[in-house]
Amino acid sequence: MRIFALSVMLILVVMPVFAAPVSMKAGVAKAVITNSRPLVMVNGRVSQGALYDLYTRVLVLNDGESRLVFVANDLNCLDVATPILRERVQTALGIEPERLIILATHNHNAPIQIVPDNFDYGRQLADIIFNAIGEAIANERGPAKLLLGSGEGPALAAMGCDVIDREVQVLQVKAGEDAVAMLFTQPTHPLQAARDMVEPGHPGYAVIEVERRMPGVMAMYATSAGGNQFAVAPKGYRVTAAQSREQGTEYAEQQRELAARALGGQLADVVMAIAAGDMQNVTGPITVDPIEIVSLPLGRPISREEALELAKKFPENVGFVPYPDDHRGTNWVRMLLRYYEKGIPFPERTTDMICTDNTYLIHKSDEELLSKYDRVVHHKFPCVYEEVVTAKIGPMALVVMQGEVCAPIGMRIKEAVRKETPILLFAYGWEHNLYIPTREIVEKNLYQAKVIQIQYASPVPWSLDVEDEMVDNVLRLIKRTMTK
Repeated sequence: MRIFALSVMLILVVMPVFAAPVSMKAGVAKAVITNSRPLVMVNGRVSQGALYDLYTRVLVLNDGESRLVFVANDLNCLDVATPILRERVQTALGIEPERLIILATHNHNAPIQIVPDNFDYGRQLADIIFNAIGEAIANERGPAKLLLGSGEGPALAAMGCDVIDREVQVLQVKAGEDAVAMLFTQPTHPLQAARDMVEPGHPGYAVIEVERRMPGVMAMYATSAGGNQFAVAPKGYRVTAAQSREQGTEYAEQQRELAARALGGQLADVVMAIAAGDMQNVTGPITVDPIEIVSLPLGRPISREEALELAKKFPENVGFVPYPDDHRGTNWVRMLLRYYEKGIPFPERTTDMICTDNTYLIHKSDEELLSKYDRVVHHKFPCVYEEVVTAKIGPMALVVMQGEVCAPIGMRIKEAVRKETPILLFAYGWEHNLYIPTREIVEKNLYQAKVIQIQYASPVPWSLDVEDEMVDNVLRLIKRTMTK
């Protein structure tokens, strides 16, 4: 009897342990985030009412061990509220920052939170989104199933490359047999429906249309890597400058709205076709690695003499000024002269600097300037580029990158990963939309390469190696996550 008992124990020891099937739950919620008073929008204009409300939409996935939270906002990104939410969600809900995936439509007709007068709106967003997360958790139900599919979206235009990424990705979430969420992506800037009014752009109208066609489903849109790509008005809705002059402003505005709604309808058609086709079941345990700060390479500064020549083009004692001040584009010259005057070592990598809420990149050793802007630096979760989160959901790789990552970078990552595993990729994550350009864009000194200086006050430009280092590091992180 004793020998039999020992034999049973040995069998139990050597038998492989099989994980119990994952019983996943999913919950959704949404809330209006339209500003109640006129605020400066991303396009630089002050909002004059709302053509259509802006929303935050939340999807919570719970695999029985932990939660992964997707937040998709009808905003350009989430600036002031990101560190506030990270701390509050971690403290109150026990959800770590890497499991709070904050995404955006990159909407240009929404309040821009880097304007100091808009900081209060950003703090209000933190409260609204936190409450929506709690509501989504309360709404969890299952068993949930995750289905991944993709297809080719409407035509896009691109800067700085001949290849265009038109892929639309869809993650359909079901609870039992009922679809509860449709999270979809497109690698592009949005086509806006107005000039002076708050509205969600063509992605928002796609969301509205998907929800109309699928009653009971919450649709969510978030932009993937399309920093150098732009939506194109459908044929029949394009207005030339001559037509605008002949027909008048009212006609142009009507056509603008019709074009955005039509393009949203075309995107919704693609999403529905993907959902009706063969989708891959990617349900499974969720593994998320901590937020990784990918340190990206920077170039060399221009000489002090060249900087002094540029300084002749703006008034003395301008100081550092936020968006939409006319002198914001020369903040980098004043920052560069400060480096020369103070003997501050020039940054060689993005991790040498901290980004403030009003988007000044300040060297970590510049204690004087950091002290001056202390109120706009979040000490527990400071903004340092380039944040990346990689996760594994069942067999699928999930990649979320901060900022406006240019399309060829996203394409290279997707192409490499798909040789081994399915992938769902997002950019415009979290706060402060710094462009991550390609080698070609840096070589040509296109707008996406200049932004680090003309919008973020970096004293130095990008290195030509930024694209390769970004791709190599993200692939390294994906491999680490997927082999666990």
